[in-house]
This record gives sequence, C-alpha cells and structure tokens, in this order.
Amino acid sequence: MALKSGIVGLPNVGKSTLFNALTSAGALAANYPFATKDPNVGIITVPDERVDKLGELVNTKNKVYTAVEIVDIAGLIKGASQGEGLGNQFLANIREVDAILHVVRCFDDGNVVHVDGSIDPVRDKEIIDTELLLKDIETVEKRVEKYKKNAKSGDKKDIHKLEIAQKILEHLENENPGRTFISENEEEEAIFKEMMLLTAKPVLYILNVDENSVINGNQYTKALEERVKDENAEIIKISASIEADLMSFDDPEEKMMFLEEMGLHEPGVNRVIRSSYKLLNLITFLTAGEKETRAWTVHKGATAPQAAGVIHTDFEKGFIRAEVIKYDDYVKYGSEHAVKEAGKMSIEGKDYIVQDGDVMHFRFNV
Repeated sequence: MALKSGIVGLPNVGKSTLFNALTSAGALAANYPFATKDPNVGIITVPDERVDKLGELVNTKNKVYTAVEIVDIAGLIKGASQGEGLGNQFLANIREVDAILHVVRCFDDGNVVHVDGSIDPVRDKEIIDTELLLKDIETVEKRVEKYKKNAKSGDKKDIHKLEIAQKILEHLENENPGRTFISENEEEEAIFKEMMLLTAKPVLYILNVDENSVINGNQYTKALEERVKDENAEIIKISASIEADLMSFDDPEEKMMFLEEMGLHEPGVNRVIRSSYKLLNLITFLTAGEKETRAWTVHKGATAPQAAGVIHTDFEKGFIRAEVIKYDDYVKYGSEHAVKEAGKMSIEGKDYIVQDGDVMHFRFNV
C-alpha cells in the first residue's frame, strides 16, 4: 500500500536527524539550510507486539511486520509559495505525500543556527502553515476562474460548482486550513478532494526538544500546544538527539538501559511510526501460522473481501467467508483450536468490516 508521510519543517529543526533515526538511511544532517535537496525516502517497519506474541503461540518460522513510507522533504522558508529557497520543489514534494509530519524546534542550542535567528515554535509553525495556505489559495483561485468561464453558459451545474469553489476559497482566505473544511454533501466533497489541497492533509506535530524536556516539555512546547489545541491534531514530544544516540547501540539490552536512564520505555521513533500509521487512517489485520505470522495493512472501514485482496487478488475475487478471531481471544486461549472450542471464532461474510487486530483466515474459490 503506497501511502507516504512527509517530514516537513523549517531548516535546522531536526528533520533529517529524525529521518535518520527512523530509517537509519543516513540522510545528510548538516547545520545549514537546504542540507536535504532531494527527498530521502525510507520504508519503515511499524512496531507491533501482536506479531511477536502470535508468532510465539504458533511457533512461527517467519514474522513479517507492516510498514509505512516516510519522505524527508527539503526545509521550507518564508516565501516558498513564491518559489523562495527550494519552495517550488518543497511544495511539489509535499503534494505527493498523504500525511504531514511537521517537525518544530523546541530547544535552545547556540551551536545549531536557526534560520530566523531565534527560537519561536509558534512563529515557525505559522510560517509553514502560511506558505501552504497561500499555495492552496492560488490553487483554488485558478479553479474559481475556470468555473467562472464555464458558468457564463448559464448551466446550473457549472454555477453550482463555482459556488462551491468560492465557499472553499472563503474558508482558506479566513486563514483556515483545508482539513477543517466541512463538506455539506457529496458534490462538495468531490470538488474539494479534486483540488488536492496541501492544508487538507492530516498533520502530526513532532516537537523536537532537548533531552531534559522529552517527558514534561518546556515553555516552547507549552506555547505550541496552546496554539494548536483547536486543530484536532496529534502532538508528540521527541528528542532527535536521544534518537540519534540510540542508533549507536547494537545491543538491545544496552539500548533499553539507556532509555530507562532517560525515563523512557521505548524509542520516540516508535511512537512517531505508529502515529504516522494512524494518521494515514490505516489499521492492521493479522494472519498466523507455522510458516509465517504477518501483519497486513488496510484502510479503516475495509471489508473482509478487500482485506483478502491485500493478500492476493484471487482471494478477493473468489471470496467465500472469513474466519475471524479477536487478537485478545487468541492470546487468552493460546491456540486456534482452543478459541474454536470456546466458541470465540466468528464466521463472517462479504459485508464484515475488518477491525484492527483481527486474526483472519480466508476461504475462497477460484
């Protein structure tokens, strides 16, 4: 499933350091603007303890986790919507991703220059918001002009499209991002989606803090949290420097000891990966067997045949039924046989909506 999250932010906020920690792909992390010119792309495994537990229960030979694609996009500066810096390239790259991971600098360090000379996460966030919003306004204005020409014919459909486009434009001009626009009907929704607005993409704010602020935050994180409280956006505090240090540990036990010393129970990148997965509106179903235990990705709301099709198109075409065990029941009873004996396996048809953590086996006929 080729869905991508893009890491964005001003230059020198820790984007590439975070990307390196996420992927260990070695993106150039340098202390000057535009260190990242071409977007680095990494395929990142989504940590999932359920795969490990099921693998133990069925004594599996192979474990396969689901993954997301993360793109490290060049740093944006004020004026990007007019092509400043690497603005045009940045906006083209961000248009291609499905969700935004917005890294904001929330730490003081005189050795790491800030492109605007001071630390102000609210200002930094609004610079990026403004540039994306200006580009969206430009996009919608072009659409409005097109609909105006078409509406001159007096066709009611074209006139209605123009009214919808003007409504979207007004929403953006009032400094509201596209993701807060509420469509009142299917036609509005269709036109809105066609515009592929940058500010309509879901966003996760990643607050890059110093080591001492990773748990409770600081004055910078509090200011930003207050600013975004009405956006219905998720926020994660992470120390890119801690994540970079973690990459130097080969021994898992040493890594855990280091985390515990910092008062943490897992790497921050694990939370970023899981949140990115959630941001893309994805869920996981599982298959378990001696040969392989595997996590599979589907969109939230997918039906059983659609889930079967992720494994193989023939499974969807010839779908008969799905045998479904809830993950918690599988762990509670310890085996598929015991689950069946307890009457906890359900037989589901074509209309069944897959739930996160379903352990599934498909019956099909081709």
